[in-house]
Amino acid sequence: MERREVLRLSALAGATGALTLGRVGFADATPAAGAPGGGTGGGQGSGPGDGANGGTGEQTRRVTGHLPIGAPDFVYLPVEVPPGVWEIAVSYSYDRPTVPEGTVGNACDIGIFDERGTDLGGAGFRGWSGGARAEFFLRADDATPGYLPGPVNEGLWHIALGPYTVAPQGLSYDVTITLRYGPQGRTPRPVHPPERARGRGRAWYRGDSHLHSVHSDGRRTPAEIAALARAAGLDFLTTTEHNTTSAHRAWEGLWGDDLLILTGEEITTRNGHVVAMGTDPGVFIDWRYRARDNAFGTYARAIRRAGGLVIPAHPHATCIGCNWKFGLDEADAVEVWNGPYGPDDEVTLAEWDNTLVAHARGRGDWLPAVGHSDAHRDPDVVGLPQTVVLADDLSRRALQDGIRAGRVWIAESSKIDLSFSVTGERGEHAGIGERLALPGASGVTARLKVSGAPGCTVSFVTDQGRLHSAALPASGADTVTWQTTPDHAAYIRAEVRHPATTPGLPGPMAALTNPVFLDRRG
Repeated sequence: MERREVLRLSALAGATGALTLGRVGFADATPAAGAPGGGTGGGQGSGPGDGANGGTGEQTRRVTGHLPIGAPDFVYLPVEVPPGVWEIAVSYSYDRPTVPEGTVGNACDIGIFDERGTDLGGAGFRGWSGGARAEFFLRADDATPGYLPGPVNEGLWHIALGPYTVAPQGLSYDVTITLRYGPQGRTPRPVHPPERARGRGRAWYRGDSHLHSVHSDGRRTPAEIAALARAAGLDFLTTTEHNTTSAHRAWEGLWGDDLLILTGEEITTRNGHVVAMGTDPGVFIDWRYRARDNAFGTYARAIRRAGGLVIPAHPHATCIGCNWKFGLDEADAVEVWNGPYGPDDEVTLAEWDNTLVAHARGRGDWLPAVGHSDAHRDPDVVGLPQTVVLADDLSRRALQDGIRAGRVWIAESSKIDLSFSVTGERGEHAGIGERLALPGASGVTARLKVSGAPGCTVSFVTDQGRLHSAALPASGADTVTWQTTPDHAAYIRAEVRHPATTPGLPGPMAALTNPVFLDRRG
């Protein structure tokens, strides 16, 4: 297909940036023709009999094609599935030509939609593996991780190709589809995690709500992640695979009184990623849009309808498509710390701090800060960092309420413990995420008690910046205080940092709190 034709069809497709190729047929044993303009079809039907006539065996079709630079975000390959199919198996490959330094090469994702169609937010979604797998299968009783088991019904299915980046030479793809015929199996009823664990009543609970397993591009099984979460001292975790809910049913037997497992999704768009924390099990949230499509509000509301929180992930990450471009108006919290603390986290933290200043000026609600590991594989550390939430109990709703209220601090590990509060001259008191209303000139005392942070420095940060710092003793435990007034500080938050490793830059974070706001009264 010529570049001009791809671009013309892409424009006609509208804001979703999708292109549909010609159909691949399986009605009989003759080879299917290739997708018009998209390449050639090849391969022969194999195995005895014709599935449409109740036979058994299998048929295979191969489709090849080429996409030029400027191809749409999603290219759909329609597949006519006749009756009697037991299993669909798909494999694919694409070329990776050498490109000049500084130029992106080819990367192509893959997934599938069933006979219910490819509509945004529709019911047809059956799985997505992005670029993590070269092949997958699905049938009634089983599916490759990332894909949803269920009936293989007659109708028009669609293989979805996602040319994430395209080299100057273009991207040549090769897709092989195999239909296997026979009796349908039974789809097992999914067993999902409960919404509550025993907990300790109203307490601070530690969790990691950005994690990946073999159900997307991770390398760990859910069992391995659960074991690592317990070893990290976590009370809860959230499973957040890229653009799929297949892992929601994969945690049976792994939760317990000591570990709450929440379901969610990392919605991975071309203009940023968002963690949907604690959505209802099995609820899929679509990702096929960009910021320019003005669609994110619709899907943010869908996350909330499903009982989840909207948390932009790693807003200033350097990977292609990872930077957050949708704004923060629809967010419930923001991930300011993702994995080992680095320069992109420092930028996100500064940007978030600016939103606190805007809130202090009366411009809208403030966004609580959270931190997650985004762990995929060894040596990624589950629980580095971890979000510590003051919640009424260890349940989905209580944890979400605590996060929305900003009763949250973040730590690099469970070895660090802290408490932070601000008190007034007459005993007025506010903790993390709370407000203290006092006369502007009234004195207040910020108090941070910390342990488990040897070699670190404590700082108090306000809308004016970092105004007081103190080194912790060798034990790593101390109580540090500092005094100010509401006239001079619209809020106070605390940081615990390791020694600086780069001259002129602050050291890596060990822990940080959400703010206490100081409102001037009278």
